[in-house]
Amino acid sequence: MNTNTPISKPYVLVNCAVSLDGYLDDASNQRLVLSSPEDIDRVDAVRVTCDAILVGANTIRKDNPSLLIRSEARRQERIKRGLSSDPTKVTLTTSGKFDPSYRFFQDGQSAKLVYCTDEVEGFVRERLAGVAEVIPCGANSINLPHMLADLHRRGVRKLLVEGGSEVITQFLSVNVVDELQISIAPFFVGDARAPRFVNSASFPFNKDRRMTLHSAEKIGDMALLTYFPSSRARTL
Repeated sequence: MNTNTPISKPYVLVNCAVSLDGYLDDASNQRLVLSSPEDIDRVDAVRVTCDAILVGANTIRKDNPSLLIRSEARRQERIKRGLSSDPTKVTLTTSGKFDPSYRFFQDGQSAKLVYCTDEVEGFVRERLAGVAEVIPCGANSINLPHMLADLHRRGVRKLLVEGGSEVITQFLSVNVVDELQISIAPFFVGDARAPRFVNSASFPFNKDRRMTLHSAEKIGDMALLTYFPSSRARTL
């Protein structure tokens, strides 16, 4: 393969809600709801425009999300456009430690794709037989460019990444994000044990290379900031 050849990939939109002090959650066993009702509805509308939604394995294990579109009217809108009622669900794992009864696998009729490291492929295939398609994608870690190229080959043109912090860190640090939407909740978590928006990493954007702020909006009692990290960013 010519490594200088650009790899086709979907438009990647990262969306998350954080506290004023930059946390995605608190340190309890219960999920912290950061988003307001207005922001939850906004995200639902964003999901309608996407071909696939991606969350990390830790998010599935901790929050057990269904990742379905909430509004029946929006689901019908997708069906009228010849699409599935919900976007394809995607996750990444290096361990394969999933319970097939999780809502990610059981809820909805859309495809479920699990990208894993080569070492655990057999284990993951056996564990998730009949509930998801398993795709090996890297020796020791998930190769994000190759994963994105595979999604593009499957017809995914817009990918929504919803977390958690490890996944968001990976996507931003390898510079494959086209649009970043951050909703800021008007309160503090104040606990260093809680997961932050991103973990420590070498990011392509820093004090000498600033991202472009596209817009700042008021969504209920929250502030929505939209950044374009890459020159490829556009409205789809």
